[in-house]
Amino acid sequence: MKRFRFPLRPVAVLRAHHEIRAREAFAASVHSYVKSEEFLNATRARVAQFEAALFAGRRTTFNPAEEAQQLAAYRRECTAEGEAERATFAARAEMDRCRTAYLDAHRKLEVVKRLESKAREDHRLEANREEQAEFDDFATRRAMRRSPLFSS
Repeated sequence: MKRFRFPLRPVAVLRAHHEIRAREAFAASVHSYVKSEEFLNATRARVAQFEAALFAGRRTTFNPAEEAQQLAAYRRECTAEGEAERATFAARAEMDRCRTAYLDAHRKLEVVKRLESKAREDHRLEANREEQAEFDDFATRRAMRRSPLFSS
């Protein structure tokens, strides 16, 4: 039986490397998105604390200097919240882009794997046919040696 040789093996190896790189990039983008989401949630919590402190401070006596400082800090936190939201949206877009790149690379690898599987099956069937033909030849030769077909 001949040894199986898949002619597209280098393509399969190359596509497997591409898929691994795409999977790693996707994992990194998911990690980045999760971190940006956590940062956004922490920023929103700080903004909520500032809002609560500002509203609680309005119930007591009014101190303009202190109120101005708290309002400036609140505005900085609101700005940070907006930047965190933009960063989260950008991380989400990058994650979606990496996901589609990974799925595309995975699909391409699966095509080559299916082709290899089909080629292996065809090779196995051809080898079985050849082996059966050899057995048939062997049985025919043996039967011819035992008894003559025509008696004289």
